[in-house]
Amino acid sequence: MKKILFVAVLSLIVSPPAWADKIDDIVKAGQLRCGSMLDFPPAGFRGAGNEPDGYDVQVCRDMAQALGVRAVIVETSSSDRVPALVANRIDVLVASTSPTLERAKTVAFSAPYVAYANVVLTRADSGVTSFDDLKGRTVGGVTGTTTEAIMLAGLQGWGQGKDKYTGYGSEIDSYLALTQGKVDGLVVTNTVGSVLGKTPQFRNLVVAGPTPSQADLCAIAVNKRDGELLRWVNLFLWRQTRIGRYAELYGKYFGLGTPPALTADGTY
Repeated sequence: MKKILFVAVLSLIVSPPAWADKIDDIVKAGQLRCGSMLDFPPAGFRGAGNEPDGYDVQVCRDMAQALGVRAVIVETSSSDRVPALVANRIDVLVASTSPTLERAKTVAFSAPYVAYANVVLTRADSGVTSFDDLKGRTVGGVTGTTTEAIMLAGLQGWGQGKDKYTGYGSEIDSYLALTQGKVDGLVVTNTVGSVLGKTPQFRNLVVAGPTPSQADLCAIAVNKRDGELLRWVNLFLWRQTRIGRYAELYGKYFGLGTPPALTADGTY
């Protein structure tokens, strides 16, 4: 019995971890599977030939190039972003995801790779000119997102319940609802707001000023057990900023001039 116990304990000490290094797996497979939202222009959309394009998509392609593999873009809805990563349908999540404490219970987040300001999106004929103008109006948002949380906080601050709020399953559904008059306002990122009104489908949508919220610093996510991959991603992001690639992609896709710093005062 002692010999059996000794061998069992020894096997636990010398056995390798139950999972292989994720970077080695990616290189061996010859591909990097990135989850990105393709209904979130200009961070993610379908361009010429219905091919994935956008800021997030290009960041994924840059990562794949640095690893010496090809990029595989897996279209991932807002509500399916974290589940897709946990289920191993993707290797990394590059989908303008806010690193909340709740999400961090399930996945691991990198340092920030893009920053967004939040604004009010409404119809040109709605009469809404500011965030406070949404008080008493019908409003909406995408379920489980940071922008939804901002809207719900606004309702609470106005002493309203959720009876005038509608949650949607995707970004495109919320834009269509606003266009069709089902809601009078949404909270979106400044980058989305700058693009939507220029598209024929949403030409009646306009930005009606900022929201009372801080800039949203978004991060790339990996599976919690993939510590080596997370360290590599952080080094990759540092290099992107150092060589000017962050500024180049920000200008190309968002067209908003100098990119915001990927920092928060007193923190990063």
